[in-house]
Amino acid sequence: MLTSPSDPIVFQRRESEARSYCRGFDAVFAKAAGSELIDADGNRYIDFLAGCSSLNYGHNDPDMKTALIDHIAGDGIAHGLDLHTDTKARFLAALETHILEPRNMDHKVMFTGPTGANAVEAAMKLARKVTGRTNVIAFTNGFHGVTMGALAATGNKYHRGGAGMTLNGVTRMPFDGYMGADFDTSTLLEKMLSDPSSGVDAPAAIILETVQGEGGLNAARPEWVRKVAELAKEHGALLIIDDVQAGCGRAGDFFSFDAMGITPDIITMAKSISGFGLPMALMLVRPEHDIFGPAEHNGTFRGNTHAFVTARIAIEKFWADDSFRDQLAEKERMIVAALAAIAEMVPGATLKGRGLMRGVDVGSGELASEICGRAYEQGLVIETSGPNDEVVKILAPITTPDTLLRKGLNLLLNAVYDSTTNMKLAAE
Repeated sequence: MLTSPSDPIVFQRRESEARSYCRGFDAVFAKAAGSELIDADGNRYIDFLAGCSSLNYGHNDPDMKTALIDHIAGDGIAHGLDLHTDTKARFLAALETHILEPRNMDHKVMFTGPTGANAVEAAMKLARKVTGRTNVIAFTNGFHGVTMGALAATGNKYHRGGAGMTLNGVTRMPFDGYMGADFDTSTLLEKMLSDPSSGVDAPAAIILETVQGEGGLNAARPEWVRKVAELAKEHGALLIIDDVQAGCGRAGDFFSFDAMGITPDIITMAKSISGFGLPMALMLVRPEHDIFGPAEHNGTFRGNTHAFVTARIAIEKFWADDSFRDQLAEKERMIVAALAAIAEMVPGATLKGRGLMRGVDVGSGELASEICGRAYEQGLVIETSGPNDEVVKILAPITTPDTLLRKGLNLLLNAVYDSTTNMKLAAE
């Protein structure tokens, strides 16, 4: 039996072996505020994981929390299917006013089940219905979810191995930089799509992340993204940008493709779109492609009413003007400087990512894991990514105060120093 809140034995006794993050961070967390987690024993941790970019605005933002509490206390709608509600109307108005109209985006908003994978499933289904085609072009190291359709577009061998059946309907192409800095993979894509004997069926869609979150923080160059967008249009395919992890400010602006000069046909969003860590996902669709019939892609939780409340506050508080975006640029410089210092400590290490979606490839999963383990011992929650978990990945809330951000970065630097020193001693 559980004897105290800090005793983890009940998790070992009852929780599935599918549990993941808790294996590396075994504290029993009880509270959270801003960019800090507090465990049941009162120990504080700086959070550089942020719910895997689901908490871009930190834990328990006071304005979102107050609005949500007021909504609940006032008997506001808790669950509304896809009925019209006042909270949905206010969210849509905020999204339209502060995000879509300033970017001249005419996209319709479709609420899906509350996960990124469900938004991706909807996007791929819709593209196939619009075009009458079945093939989807996806990219090496892409991660789009682990439900069957999304998993077909996901590259990771471990996750694909859990499918239990053949994953069909996707052609894999090399992402920007996959073949080395001197090889422009968009030229290969162009050749494969234009050659009637390439064996690549005409695609319904091309789906990509502009920064591959789980794939190792590979950041596509804007010119590469523009070329892919041109190829999609030329060959009658819809361009799907998966902004589930890279959106909502994580890559430096609200959308990861802002300033790239493209207008995606479909954009998938989840994670931080609710602002508060509440389950919520949506798909932005150009009006001419909005052809699903009523409930053709449905779900009981397609639209989280509580999330509408907090998502509206997040947009109005952080994206009503450019001041917050300008602050992100300074935080990015701080993170890059710290990562550059780490790269100097680890031979062959390279910087990865863009915006506040940053990391350092330390060359091996073993070293990256040791660094993250030592960081956790010092009070920093941080994870790895990449095909071999070789990238130490910073996903601190983008609202993290500068002083706390510096403290967390210093803890990371200490962990790298301890890890590299230990490896050197072990080799002697």
